[in-house]
Amino acid sequence: MPRTSRPRSGRAGAWAELLRLPALFTVPGDALAGAAATGARPGPRTLLAIGSSLCLYEAGMALNDWADRAEDAAERPHRPIPSGRIRPAAALTAAGALTGAGLALAAGAGRPALAVAGPLAATVWAYDLALKHTPAGPAAMAAARALDLLLGAAATGGGTRAALPCAALLGTHTLAVTAVSRRETTGGSVPAPLAALATTGALTRLVTHRRTRLPAGRRAAAAPGLPGPGQAGGPPRAAGVLTTVLGAAYAATAARPYLHAALNPSPPLTQRAVGGGIRATIPLQAALAARSGSAGTALLVAALIPAGRMFAKRAGMRKVSIT
Repeated sequence: MPRTSRPRSGRAGAWAELLRLPALFTVPGDALAGAAATGARPGPRTLLAIGSSLCLYEAGMALNDWADRAEDAAERPHRPIPSGRIRPAAALTAAGALTGAGLALAAGAGRPALAVAGPLAATVWAYDLALKHTPAGPAAMAAARALDLLLGAAATGGGTRAALPCAALLGTHTLAVTAVSRRETTGGSVPAPLAALATTGALTRLVTHRRTRLPAGRRAAAAPGLPGPGQAGGPPRAAGVLTTVLGAAYAATAARPYLHAALNPSPPLTQRAVGGGIRATIPLQAALAARSGSAGTALLVAALIPAGRMFAKRAGMRKVSIT
């Protein structure tokens, strides 16, 4: 009897699970926050940077499961590779192809963008193949997120210096989430979610209370309808209010699951804490854009929150993970 192939929907679902498609909504905000930090209006090169970020992010997801296939066979046998729904060679090929596509898109955005995308791709591969299970793992993941934000700055404004503070804040958040994720299958870690909770509080205060000067050369179109900066050189009043609201949304999204995981560090609550930290990335990106004085970009990033939830609900993939 001839062997029947899997339904197309089954293969598509397996790839969606492997690539963690709901988490993709956390990626565009990196480049947009980086663009806002430069004071330049997002343009075609910003879109190329976003495309590059999406490809490199998905390359990391495919490579992650390829590298962890033996571990997943014991701890997560339901995942696409150990369950046999996706062949290891196919996942590795996808990781290579997506990396190439990401670098090509960055090259299209200009030499400054490619100069950032190269180290970003190297960091992604180093994390998945060598650093993930070492003490340097969380730092490598944090560096990747920070570089992703700098990619948007380099593509849009041609430089990264103005975006370094925002990249540091986003990288610190990622460091905390990744530290929690290292125990999401076994649980039992109280210090990691407690540290993440404290980090969330500190980042919320830094984002909402230590606002930077508006980037030089900010165009009025980057924040339509807003008055110019105040005498102190801070963002306009409306942008400051928006920053506070988005900062509060960031804290609310991340803090509660972190607290629950600290009080009861079971695997399910630890996994929820990781998911909450990942989802909190979007309001943090939006707050960083508003902090730079770009209310329009901040609102665009914030719109990804309901879009991501709707997609995850329809796809039946409400759980997100970075491991």
